[in-house]
Amino acid sequence: MSTHDHHDHDHGHRHEHDHGEASELSETELRVRALQTILIEKGYTDPAALDAIVETYETRIGPHIGARIVARAWTDPAFREALLADASKAATPFGYHGKVGDHLVAVENTPERHNMVVCTLCSCYPWDVLGLPPVWYKSFAYRSRTVKEPRAVLREFGVTVPEQAEIRVWDSTAEVRYMVLPERPAGTEGWSEEKLAGLVTRDSMIGTGLPRSPAGEGA
Repeated sequence: MSTHDHHDHDHGHRHEHDHGEASELSETELRVRALQTILIEKGYTDPAALDAIVETYETRIGPHIGARIVARAWTDPAFREALLADASKAATPFGYHGKVGDHLVAVENTPERHNMVVCTLCSCYPWDVLGLPPVWYKSFAYRSRTVKEPRAVLREFGVTVPEQAEIRVWDSTAEVRYMVLPERPAGTEGWSEEKLAGLVTRDSMIGTGLPRSPAGEGA
């Protein structure tokens, strides 16, 4: 298991880190469309099959499985312990079809520790639990800066971690994939698992975001 422990590494300066950089998105979209065109023209697949794959990851798998896992951990202490002990085993029953969560490790955010996930070598990511990875997760800027200056990167995502809290960065690999168990938002006592799952975001399970606020959601 490869981990990197980092505290405050801002080094007195801040680099620009545009997670929605137009040039990067444009290049990625062009590459995807070119690949789709080649596959279709060669007869290896058809548009309907590609659309079905994307639709499955966005609406049936997506971050929805991960959100259900987090909501269960928030409401069931025994499941929380099982998830932290063996996330692959705990995640299995949540699969849409078949097993999910292979090589999965869950790390828990607390008031004293904030966890972030990165893949420094490429883009290892638990697709079957969190769905399609965000474009910025694969970017060199995110992969390199998260290790060197995680607190600064978090600020650029709009997340401020108290100075006294530790920031721990986990390096995903082909053998180990990580997901973050975020802190349960205050004011959600008595909420159902389904309602709690609606507060869980993909970014909160990567560590670059927080769950949605319960304000306005009702009890």
